[in-house]
Amino acid sequence: MKLLLVVLIVLVVVVPVSLLMLSGGTVLKLDPPVAAIGNQTPIQVRIDNPHGVRRITAVIEQNGSRYTVFDLQAAPHRVMFWRRHEGPQVKTFQVGRQQAPALHDGKARLIIEAQSNDLRGRTDSIESEVEIITQPPRISADGAQHYINQGGCELVVFTPSGYVTDSGVRAGKYTFRSFPHPSQQAQRFSLFAYPWDLPENVVPVAFARNPAGAEATARFWYKLFPKKFRSRDLPIDDVFLEKVVNQIDPGGSGDLITRFLKINGEMRRLNNQTLADLRLKTADKFLWSGPFLPLTNAAVESSFADKRSYIYKGKKVDEQVHLGFDLAVTLHVSVPAANDGRVVWADNLGIYGNCVVVDHGYGLQSIYGHLSEFAVKAGDTVKKGQSLGRSGSTGLAGGDHLHFSMQVDGVQVNPIEWWDEHWIKDRILSKVAAQ
Repeated sequence: MKLLLVVLIVLVVVVPVSLLMLSGGTVLKLDPPVAAIGNQTPIQVRIDNPHGVRRITAVIEQNGSRYTVFDLQAAPHRVMFWRRHEGPQVKTFQVGRQQAPALHDGKARLIIEAQSNDLRGRTDSIESEVEIITQPPRISADGAQHYINQGGCELVVFTPSGYVTDSGVRAGKYTFRSFPHPSQQAQRFSLFAYPWDLPENVVPVAFARNPAGAEATARFWYKLFPKKFRSRDLPIDDVFLEKVVNQIDPGGSGDLITRFLKINGEMRRLNNQTLADLRLKTADKFLWSGPFLPLTNAAVESSFADKRSYIYKGKKVDEQVHLGFDLAVTLHVSVPAANDGRVVWADNLGIYGNCVVVDHGYGLQSIYGHLSEFAVKAGDTVKKGQSLGRSGSTGLAGGDHLHFSMQVDGVQVNPIEWWDEHWIKDRILSKVAAQ
């Protein structure tokens, strides 16, 4: 009889308590965070509960009213739930005025709730203060004539209006930021590129958008001058491979040509991404003045956007595009800063060897590769003509030379335009009335 009583107590008290203790809560995270909601705004929430969720709802509160904008239910698993184990999941859904027509522009609160799919069915929630935005942004571009060289740069001025948090120029897959106009308070400008690899039929547009997902675009008058970039064969041999591969990848394994191909492809992409990311270290002002200095008395060994076919033992083994000028003078010649600016990189960078990057403001930066030594460090302010170091053959270089390039908002461009004082005045300074 006592044994039966113990069994009953276990079944009635201990088991339910144990099951409740096995029940858990749900961790919710908005990814990305949501700051604004428009007519139809995508919401992505990460849900982490080993038992899964029975129900997930999204509610918007505004001025004391609650509007359910999303509600999803699953079959409950109250029994044997402890044997289930679900990994994190991501739910994506749309919320906005289409789901709740009574919403109006102004502040609100987004609340997301999830109910655990176990015995307890605990409800957890996250909240986010949001702005309801139903009016779309607007934008009008300047009436100037824009003559653009493929692989080169231009500058457009535009006037955004309405609720706008992001604006600039988009050219195909490339996007370029905008900055406040130096003298016109309501206007912004974007220094942008028409990259070397864009088809000729791509139309660049100015855009303005807000975090609710609404975007407006404006076209501007332009004429594109297409360019045919050079293709050339570049023979490589074991002497070259021994030098560059073991210098760049001293601890690597495998045969020389396999290691070279990895350096020339995968490392090249990573290095170029590092350069592109330096755009985030730009100044919101002009740091430069006048034309940019080339390396004087230099022989041009390679030009911008040369397509190189690498020939090894009579066979093409790789193809890459060279985004810069290779300039050679004498061994270890002093390398001058092309213009005033601030050093944002002075370190080794894979295929570029010892490399210096100088920021000139508003996303414009100059790049100096293959140096044998540094004369500056990151954070230094430099003047036009000041020595940054000396030329060399570090990185993916067969001999002593300077690799010089420039980039606009992380996209490498033909630097030849920036050596031309008339081009700078006509295409850049005349539109922003600077300097």
